[in-house]
Amino acid sequence: MSEPTGTARTEPRLIVHAAPFLRQGVTTPGLMGDVLLALVPVLAFSVWNFGLPALAVVASATLGAAGTEWLAGRGARRRGAGNTLADLGTLGDRSAWLTGVLLGLTLPPGLPLWMAFLGGVAAIGLGKLIWGGLGDNLFNPALVGRAFLQAAFPIAITTWVAPGGRWSLLPGQLAWPLMSPKLAAASAAAADVVTTATPLNQMKFAGQEAPLGDLFLGGIAGSAGETSALVILAAGLFLAARRAFDWRIPVSILATVAAFAGVLHLVAPERFASPGFMLLSGGLLFGAVFMATDPVTSPLAPRGAWIFGFGVGFLVVLIRVWGGLPEGVMYAILLMNAATPLIERVTQPRAFGHARRKPA
Repeated sequence: MSEPTGTARTEPRLIVHAAPFLRQGVTTPGLMGDVLLALVPVLAFSVWNFGLPALAVVASATLGAAGTEWLAGRGARRRGAGNTLADLGTLGDRSAWLTGVLLGLTLPPGLPLWMAFLGGVAAIGLGKLIWGGLGDNLFNPALVGRAFLQAAFPIAITTWVAPGGRWSLLPGQLAWPLMSPKLAAASAAAADVVTTATPLNQMKFAGQEAPLGDLFLGGIAGSAGETSALVILAAGLFLAARRAFDWRIPVSILATVAAFAGVLHLVAPERFASPGFMLLSGGLLFGAVFMATDPVTSPLAPRGAWIFGFGVGFLVVLIRVWGGLPEGVMYAILLMNAATPLIERVTQPRAFGHARRKPA
């Protein structure tokens, strides 16, 4: 029976949508903004601990990252590329700013500024744009920039300065590009600059553990943003409250490091560091809170997050104890970034009503 002409339909129409059906209202700029906000106290403490040199390093890395992103987008638009390519160089999603700040906080406060700037360029160019832009990159861009600097300038990237609020740049920070800064020699001649070893260096090569109180509060040598466990933990709690990351990743990383280091310390306490030292020293907390939790380069499934965190924690202790370098957080996260597609494939939940496909 047909409807009379002009009669309005009173029954509701069936609207079909594709999954997912739940929307959290999370946007990329909003997520990046939350992480940048959490980094404010970390950056403030690094400036208080190391002074203007740390701020200059972070600013240089951020300028290199943001400038590279902007130039890439401008070039794509000039060539008349499609929206996908043009969007590679947008600064509106705040990801380039976040990459630069994260990279700068992983660098030594006395690093020459041109090296920090070059690291920002490499982070965006090699860690993001070359893969197709945000969301397609396999590795954490900030860690790609850090790894590039580690390989290109191994001496400068492992030269540390003692804490102390300084309101002038360190000798060598304004060195010309591709010229040797000779920071150690210049520091020896400067009355207010002292090169020193980090707690991980002292443990690795001298078998001396730093007091846990100093590691928890800060005031020690190290990368600009990794020295105060208290500040990093407070930032992590803020991000967890904002649901800016999967809590399973940092929890599994720290639990694995504590368990693995605890077993080693129980077997040979005179040789292996205590679990507390392993947790609070170096860039472990900073990496667990800000680097490993990158939603693009880490698994999204809950089981995958646990596996990812276990792998990072295990590799951190393995590299720190038996590797040639005292620190292993960067390499551990990058290696697990490479394993993320496989973890996602194994742990991806199957659709309801579908049996798991058996291998042929």
